[in-house]
Amino acid sequence: MNQPKILVVEDDPSIRRVIVLALKSADYAKIAEVASGDAALEAAFRMRPDLVLLDIMLPGMDGLSVCRALRSNPETAAAAVVMLTAKGADRDVVSGLDAGANDYIAKPFSKDVLLARIRAALRTSGAADATHLSLDGLVLDNTTHRVTLDGANLKLTLTEFRILELLLLNVGRVFERARIIDRISGGEKIVTERTIDVQMVGLRRKLGAWARHIETIRGVGYRLDGK
Repeated sequence: MNQPKILVVEDDPSIRRVIVLALKSADYAKIAEVASGDAALEAAFRMRPDLVLLDIMLPGMDGLSVCRALRSNPETAAAAVVMLTAKGADRDVVSGLDAGANDYIAKPFSKDVLLARIRAALRTSGAADATHLSLDGLVLDNTTHRVTLDGANLKLTLTEFRILELLLLNVGRVFERARIIDRISGGEKIVTERTIDVQMVGLRRKLGAWARHIETIRGVGYRLDGK
């Protein structure tokens, strides 16, 4: 299993130090730390983190804007994002999740809770080994853009490949069509919601019986069931 790359975005140096020490105590070695939203984006595009621990109240660009920017760029869209913030009201949690965060932890938090949430976020996002994703006989290799099902090669379009990769990286998570567009097109509205539905039809046809794992959530979007 590859060692995940973690980016810590926190402007308070004392809290940032506590987080980094907690990560190191759990044997996470690939850690970068920054203190502003602008620096977070620069670091993320440079290191391609598997997980971003992201404060909301930051100098310059706030954490919600950083999260949206990460999700809108295909180079960073697959990163798990865990919000760390003192703002714990329901509306703040909803804002963080709507921006694309995987999880939300209100300060103060314990070391054990932090590490448990990190493990869960990495597991859910598939970031523990994001180069080879597999489920029930299907294997996706994003280094070669090759997909096999029970050993047989599948010929997918680029959009089909990106949709399948996104779902495999986030098993169990529901994606609205608009969110899928943002995640696979880098925010460019060349891909439409209708295009997503058409691509899903083609993808399911190529996947055959395996397509039962892809659920249509009526009026919302799609989800990959890992069962």
